[in-house]
Amino acid sequence: MTDCILVQARTGSKRFKNKVLKKIHKKTILEIVINRLQNSTTLKNIYVLTSKKKNDTQIVNLCKKIGIKYFRGSENDVVKRYYDCVKKHKIKNIIRITADCPLIDPKLLDQFYRFYKKKNYDYVSNTTPPHKSTFPDGSDIEIFSAKALSRVKKYCKDKVDKEHLTNFIWKDKKFKIFTFKHKKNLSNYRYSLDYKQDFHSIKKIFYVLKKNKQFGYTDEIIKIINNSPDIKLRMELTKKLYKKNRKDHKVISIK
Repeated sequence: MTDCILVQARTGSKRFKNKVLKKIHKKTILEIVINRLQNSTTLKNIYVLTSKKKNDTQIVNLCKKIGIKYFRGSENDVVKRYYDCVKKHKIKNIIRITADCPLIDPKLLDQFYRFYKKKNYDYVSNTTPPHKSTFPDGSDIEIFSAKALSRVKKYCKDKVDKEHLTNFIWKDKKFKIFTFKHKKNLSNYRYSLDYKQDFHSIKKIFYVLKKNKQFGYTDEIIKIINNSPDIKLRMELTKKLYKKNRKDHKVISIK
């Protein structure tokens, strides 16, 4: 049994269709996410988890092209998609990354993973549940065991919880959970890719990183945002849109 990074990706986003296949500096968002994760010093096994939907064959073809392992499963029952992959490939611990986080920080991933391996938690994260987060939206890392996932698969019955993989874990008091805290509260910052406006902001951030010859760790990204009034403005607009969307879809209410 092994520990794996599982990157959740699909083309059917309603807010910004095909977002993971949009390109920055000639690379798709999905490639950028994978390339950044490959800078991890602790984890080398990566699978892209996508759906069996016809349009997601584009993701499969990209994985084949760049030599990344992939798994196809249910589009809407994400719990089942993960469970089937974990069972098939005998994965012990899951590091969940979503493909709408192109500025994912591999240093944070390594830090969190080392902590998780030393401690006895079922689930650790830095941006979930949202009301506890002190990290930027877009730096999302979740780590949990195959055993925890099996419990979710067994007891999770709600359609929304099946689509939003770790909702059930937040609500089930039998899980031992830890949420990482940043030394500064950076929860007002947002660089996840949900809307076209986000893409323009992320594209500019990568432009500045390339110009400055920086990798783009969390502190570097925050500095760029603070020095870019246009990015800050778009960030505020998409934050409002995202909050409204979460409220309209009633994704989980635990506040």
